[in-house]
Amino acid sequence: MPDTKLKYDVIREGDDVVLVVDYSNRGRIPSIEDDEITMSETMTMLLENQTATRIIFSQKHDYEYDFSQVTLILELARLYAKLVRNKELFSYPALAQNIAASLLASKYNELHNILFAELKKDPLACYVLLRRIRRREQIQLDKEIDEDLIASLKHYVGLLDYILQLLEGTKLLTVARPYLEGYQVGTRDVYRRIFTPLIKPDFMFTKLMAAYPKNAIELENYTLEGDIEIIVFELPDTVQYLYHVMPPEFKLNEDQYELLDTARKILSEHTPDQDEFTDPARMRDVFYHVGKDLLVELSEYREMNLKDEEVENLAKILVRYTVGFGLIEVLLADENMQDISVNSPAGELPIFIVHADYDDCITNIYPTPSDAESWASKLRLISGRPLDEANPILDTELELPGASIRTSTITKPLDPTGIAFSFRRHRDKPWTLPLFLKYQMITPLAAGLLSFLIDGTRSMLICGTRSSGKSSFLSSLLVEIMRRHRIITIEDTLELPTKSLRQLGFNIQPMKVASALAKSGDEFSAEDGIRSTLRLGDSALIVGEVRSGEAKALYEAMRVGAAANVVAGTIHGDSPFGVFDRLVNDIGIPKTSFKATDIIVIANPIKSADGLHKLRRVLQITEVRKDWQDDPSSEHGFVDLMKYNAATDQLEPTPELLNGESDILKDIASKVKEYTGNWDAMWENIILRGKLKERILELSEKEKMPELLEAAFVILANDMFHKTVERVIKRSGKTDNDLIYFEWDDWLTKEIKRMKLKNGRESI
Repeated sequence: MPDTKLKYDVIREGDDVVLVVDYSNRGRIPSIEDDEITMSETMTMLLENQTATRIIFSQKHDYEYDFSQVTLILELARLYAKLVRNKELFSYPALAQNIAASLLASKYNELHNILFAELKKDPLACYVLLRRIRRREQIQLDKEIDEDLIASLKHYVGLLDYILQLLEGTKLLTVARPYLEGYQVGTRDVYRRIFTPLIKPDFMFTKLMAAYPKNAIELENYTLEGDIEIIVFELPDTVQYLYHVMPPEFKLNEDQYELLDTARKILSEHTPDQDEFTDPARMRDVFYHVGKDLLVELSEYREMNLKDEEVENLAKILVRYTVGFGLIEVLLADENMQDISVNSPAGELPIFIVHADYDDCITNIYPTPSDAESWASKLRLISGRPLDEANPILDTELELPGASIRTSTITKPLDPTGIAFSFRRHRDKPWTLPLFLKYQMITPLAAGLLSFLIDGTRSMLICGTRSSGKSSFLSSLLVEIMRRHRIITIEDTLELPTKSLRQLGFNIQPMKVASALAKSGDEFSAEDGIRSTLRLGDSALIVGEVRSGEAKALYEAMRVGAAANVVAGTIHGDSPFGVFDRLVNDIGIPKTSFKATDIIVIANPIKSADGLHKLRRVLQITEVRKDWQDDPSSEHGFVDLMKYNAATDQLEPTPELLNGESDILKDIASKVKEYTGNWDAMWENIILRGKLKERILELSEKEKMPELLEAAFVILANDMFHKTVERVIKRSGKTDNDLIYFEWDDWLTKEIKRMKLKNGRESI
């Protein structure tokens, strides 16, 4: 037993009773699974505090054992106490009455040594040793002929059976029994299968399950930013996958942990104010350099020889856990990350994510109440919006290193158990139609049709359920607008890639308006924001999401033709009629105003037959005709131009499109000299546009150049297409699609060759 008594505090967190144990004066890592003394001390503490639900050992790291693990130990501790209380059953006098004098000393000693020396520190060894003694005694009993010795042995065997029965009734033995065959006394491999603490370094709030899951199948592993290890596991007893992350902060040595903890405490004395949070990138840069200087100073004082690279890595970690969002930022470093959900009450559940390849996963990360409070405070400062009982919802956006995020936070009374968060990661770069071709969300023909409709300055609504890819798809359509046109975007939470598009040369003006859920504030309403755009001249008008009152102003802009260019937005809905029903019956748009909608695109996820996988697909491209009165569904007001076929997993053209029965396309053709009265010429242009997108994807995969699918190159290719069309028409007086494709493809081949030579790659 240790020569100093453990010090611990009993802390109540809601319904939890937590034992926080100071293990700093111990010369060993606090590990129930690895250390018999820690297991014995844990039983002693739990006997003193039998209502405990969690136990945390604090020693540079926090090692936390949850309720299920504490219950296993507490049950054995109670069994130990019961045996101690019933000691008269196997006391020396009790045994002396039933066991022959020749056997008494040896039986008494072995039983007491096993029960009172082994049970607390190694209950599995106690059980295995008792089982072996039981077999030995039974063999001796079967051979014995002396009646007095037979009676003694029977009593001893009965006593062993009683104790074994008590042990076998415990949950630990039930869980461990499959692993006990060939068990070697003294080894603790079985305990490592059962006990796995959550680990948290001192400088962090968040806890992490570091151990790999037992009996799981590894599906994929990869590394992010050089030192973040990701492994995706298929778990044996659930349909969920486990996204196991091991960040660099969990791979430091003890001196580095202490250094970071000291630096964090010093930096925490300066709490950034709201003015500093208005420019998070600059604030992070300041904290990085201040933290780096502080780490150098502290390391020199402690005579630690740190390399420049080590100091830089420690400074990045320090920023994450001072002004940043901790392990949330580690998760967001993965480009496969789509959604992160943090449910309340904090500390009881892991973080859940949606992965691009594995859909819904659980993680090995457990945020704490301190995490939740810290993140909520930072989001209040960054957004300038309230989050309290009067305003229990906060939607805003975050710009973190390498990721743009939309966040949604709810608190009491809407969330009665605390604070919950949703982080939706947006792609660093704008989506493009060739990218959606790659992921089979659309077909080349659909890409060509949508590109043509954009050039035809139509009004469009992108519709779907949550997480259907509406905003991403809308951003790909922005890329199709020629850079010579001005674009105005209106959003309450900035999700569209306006910053990236501006850097790519677009004439784009973002506007931020008040959230539809906000109860108060100084921000303009979405309705006022849209009306203000009518004074900003000829512009494409893009509304991030149509929710309520802004719809009336949007349709006002459509009807008066104020935009004189593309008008587009997203709205929740799973069918054209569902969109009509919401806009007309729920929001109050007049039926005649709804006719200003030209095209409705339905994008929704579809499920695999096993229900385990989601695939994002465009399911319909529908035009809205203008000659109906009351119900567009019954009066043929909705005409599908393309519709998804589940059998082929393709978005296919309808007979109406193939037969030229589209009023919208005819209207576009009537305003273009080369297409007036010539459906075939227009149709060939749509086919050509799709062929160009398909060619970009083909060469991207052939040449292993994923950058060809990104916005920068797609915009360049679009510009060259328009220039090529102009050049061919000037030379030949008509739109010769074969010649246009030949010249554009010649440019494409030469441009890719130039890019490969520039990057030192072998040319095509």
